Amino acid sequence: MAVALSAGLAAASLAALAPETLSAPSRASDTSTAKEPLRQFTQQQLHWKRCDAKGPDTFRCTTLKVPLDYSDPGGKKIRLAISRLKAADAKERRGVLLLNPGGPGGPGLRLPADPLMKFPAEVKRRYDLVGFDPRGVGRSSPVSCGLTADEQKDTPYKPETFAKDKDRMRTVAAKCRARAGDKLPHLTTRNSARDMDVVRAVLGEKRISYLGASYGTYLGAVYMQLFPHRADRMVLDSATDPTRVYRGMFQDMAKAAEPAFTRWAAWTARRHPAYGLGDTPAKVRKTYWDLIARANRKPIPFEGQVFTGDGIRADNSTFFHVRKAAERIAGLKEAAEGRIRAPSGTPARAPEADDNFTSAAWSFMCADTRTWSHDPERYRREAIHDKARYPLYGDFAAALRPCAFWERGSEPQTRIDNKVGALIAQNEWDSQTPLFAARAMHRALRGSRMLTVAGGEGHGVLYAPDGNRCADRAATVYLTTGRLPAKDVTCRGSTGQN
Repeated sequence: MAVALSAGLAAASLAALAPETLSAPSRASDTSTAKEPLRQFTQQQLHWKRCDAKGPDTFRCTTLKVPLDYSDPGGKKIRLAISRLKAADAKERRGVLLLNPGGPGGPGLRLPADPLMKFPAEVKRRYDLVGFDPRGVGRSSPVSCGLTADEQKDTPYKPETFAKDKDRMRTVAAKCRARAGDKLPHLTTRNSARDMDVVRAVLGEKRISYLGASYGTYLGAVYMQLFPHRADRMVLDSATDPTRVYRGMFQDMAKAAEPAFTRWAAWTARRHPAYGLGDTPAKVRKTYWDLIARANRKPIPFEGQVFTGDGIRADNSTFFHVRKAAERIAGLKEAAEGRIRAPSGTPARAPEADDNFTSAAWSFMCADTRTWSHDPERYRREAIHDKARYPLYGDFAAALRPCAFWERGSEPQTRIDNKVGALIAQNEWDSQTPLFAARAMHRALRGSRMLTVAGGEGHGVLYAPDGNRCADRAATVYLTTGRLPAKDVTCRGSTGQN
C-alpha cells in the first residue's frame, strides 16, 4: 500500500476512542503536561547532522528515543530516525509538515529531499519538511524476520498447494516471533501515532501538519483520533477505508479490479488496430484469459522475466492504467507467439531481497487489528468465494496470510470517528485504495473535504512529477492558508484514457 510519495474489524474499546496524550496510559488532554515518565522522551536534545554526502547540506538527520511500549515508558527503548529540510523563509514559517509514504513498512526518512516530490515553493517557504522511518522500518530499530524471497511472495489460493501455503505462512509467523518477538505486539499504528507526537514535542511544536499517502492516510487518521488538538493541516492522499483494516483492504483491491478491467477492455477494443487484442470488449477479455491459460501451461519470457499466468495476474494494478495495460498485454501476447525474441543466455539470479519492508508490513498488519481469523479453513472458503466473484485477483486477495498464526497486538484497533479538518485527495481509478475506500474515510473524518480526480489513474495524487495541477493547487491552498474547500471538489484527470 505504499505510493508515489517515495518513488499498498473489531469495534474499538472506549480507550481507543478517547483523545490521548503522551503520558499514556493516562488520558490528560495536553501533551505539554506529560507526566515525568515521558519527559525523558519529549525533552530530548537533538543532534542534527547532514543526512548523507549526496543530499543537500541543508537536509539534516537525527535519531531520538521512544518507548517500545507506551504503557511502560521506563522499559525498553527503541530508536526513531527523523530528517528535516528547514523552511525556506523563517518569517513565513508556519511549522512542520510531517511526511509518510505509506506501507505499512515504507521508509520516509528521505522524503523531504526526494526529487520525485514536487513540493511548490509556497509550501517549502512555510514548512520544515520532516521525514521519518516509522518504528521497525529502515533506520528506526528495523525489524527483520529473516524471510526468504519465496516467503515474501504473494501467491493465490490453490487447492493443491493449500497445505504447503499453511506451512509457509506458519513459518513466516514463527520466524518473526523468534527474531523480533518482544517488538511484535508494539509495532502498531497507534504507537506510530504516539511516536509522531513525540517528534512534535521534541521539535517544540504545539501542533503538526501532515501529508500521508496510502497506509499513511490511516496513520494520519489515527493521529487525528488520538491527538485531535495537536492535528493542524492534515492532507491524506489516496485514503484507506479505516473500517476495513487490513484483510478487507486486500479484498477491496480485488473488488475494484473488476470494473477497471471492464473499462480497460472497452478502451482497448476501440483501439484494436493499435494493439490487436480484439475489436469488441468480449474479444479483448477472451484474449486476456487465453493468454493467462497459455502462460500457465508454458511461462512467457518477457522483459527479462518469465511469467506464468498467475505471475501476470499478481499485479492487481495493471488495468487501472488503460494505455499502459494495453501495451503490456499486447507485448506479452507477442512474446507468447514468438514475435518478441527472448534475451539469450540464462537470466541472472536476483539477489535475496531485504525483508525489512515485508517483515514490518506483516508486523503492523497483524498486530493492528484482532479481526484476523486463526482458522485456515476460513481463508480457504473466502478465497474460493472471492475467486468466483472477482476472477482477476480474488484468489490472491483472500489467500491465507501470516496473521492467521500471529499473536495479538498490544491494543485493540482504533475506531476513526472525529471532526478534525482534513483534505482527502483521490484518483477515481486507484488500484490500492479504491475510490469507495476513500469515501469511507471521508465519512469517518466528519470534518474532512474530499477532492476527487475524475478519470485520474493510479495510486497517489499529489505533488508527483506528472501530477494533477487542480489537485496540487487545492492542497497547496489548504496547507498555506488553512482554508478547506467549502464543499467537496472534483478535478478533471489528464491521463491516457482518451
